Amino acid sequence: QVQLVESGGGLVQAGGSLRLSCLSSGRAFSSYTMAWFRQAPGKERDFVAHISQSGGTTTYADSVKRRFTISRDNAKNTGYLQMNSLNPEDTAFYYCAARLWSVATYNNWGQGTQVTVSS
Repeated sequence: QVQLVESGGGLVQAGGSLRLSCLSSGRAFSSYTMAWFRQAPGKERDFVAHISQSGGTTTYADSVKRRFTISRDNAKNTGYLQMNSLNPEDTAFYYCAARLWSVATYNNWGQGTQVTVSS
């Protein structure tokens, strides 16, 4: 198990950028696949992006492709989500999640960080 703490959320104008961080405590962060999810008010939690243990493989939701970039620094036990060209539809609570490569579902979650994009 790892504990995850997100940071970097806030209020930004449309067209702006934010970088979210996800700090992991615990052992062997490099053994965990990492992902970002988001949940807007009144909606279900949606997948945003995923990155493999080494960082060599990434996937994105169609709605964020070419605007968001997921990355990680295993030496710092930290994952990142760089968000560019933000629009009001990106307003949501953003969560990072992690799972061991051998586990099918994400079973380690952070508390989330709020991102609000004003028009």
